[in-house]
Amino acid sequence: MPTLASELPHHDPLADPAIAAQHLADAVVAGGAVAVAMFRDGVKSWSKHNDSPVTEADIAVDLMLRERLSLVGPDYGWLSEETVDEPSRLSRRRVWIVDPIDGTRAYMAGRADWCVEAALVEDGRPIAGALFAPVTNELFVAVLGGGATRNGQPIHVSHTRALPGAVIDGPAPWLAHLDQSGSWRRVDRIRSLALRVARVATGELDAALASPNGNDWDLAAADLLVHEAGGRLTTLDGRPLAYNAPVPRHGALVSAGSLLHPALMAAAR
Repeated sequence: MPTLASELPHHDPLADPAIAAQHLADAVVAGGAVAVAMFRDGVKSWSKHNDSPVTEADIAVDLMLRERLSLVGPDYGWLSEETVDEPSRLSRRRVWIVDPIDGTRAYMAGRADWCVEAALVEDGRPIAGALFAPVTNELFVAVLGGGATRNGQPIHVSHTRALPGAVIDGPAPWLAHLDQSGSWRRVDRIRSLALRVARVATGELDAALASPNGNDWDLAAADLLVHEAGGRLTTLDGRPLAYNAPVPRHGALVSAGSLLHPALMAAAR
C-alpha cells in the first residue's frame, strides 16, 4: 500500500495523463526556446565530475522546467540530470523526470541532434511524455493508451521484421557486434539517446541500441513515445524499464518495432 506521502492528492488536475502531456509539451517547447536563445548569445560550458559537459543553458532550462511543472504538479517528485537528487522522490507515486538538454555535446557543436525532454512517471512507468527538437522544430508527445504524435500527427514504428536491410543506429562497438548478423544499414549516429529512440517511433530508424549507464532522464519520455508508436524499449532480456529507482540508471538497451525486436535482441546479446 502507498504511504500517505505517496498518495495522489484529491482532485488532482493532472489525473488525466493527456492533460499532463499537454503541460509537458508546452514546457519542453518553452525550454527549447530558452536553449536556442542562449546558444545564439554564446553559452558558457564546463565539465561535471564525470567529465560530461554541462552548459548555462542546461541549468537555465532545468530551472524553468521545474518552475513550470511544479506549478501544476507541486506534490510530485522530481528527478533531473541537472538537479541534486532528492530522496523524497522515492516516496511519491508520481515523479517528473526531465533532461533539460539531451545531447549537450551536439547542442554545443551547433548540431541538430539534441532535444529537451520531460515525462511524468507513475508507479515506475511513464504515463505522459514530451520531447522537443528545436533545430528541426519537431514536437513529440505521447500519452499512455493515447498514442504518440509528431507535430500533432500520429506516428508508428516500421514494419521491418528482419535485420538484413534494417536501418539501425547506436554506439560503434554495438554496431560492430551486429555486423555478424547480416547486412543492415548504418546512419550517422544521433547523439541524443532520446531522439534516437524517437526516430524508432517514427519509423525513420528500424532499431536503436544504447550502451549501459543510460539514466531515467535520458529515456522516460522516449520510452513511452516508442511504446505508444507500437514499438519496444527493453533490456537485453526483454524486460521493460522501471523508473524512479534509488539508482536511476539502466544497463544495455534495445529499441525497435515489435516485429523486429526479437531478432534484434537475439543479435545484440
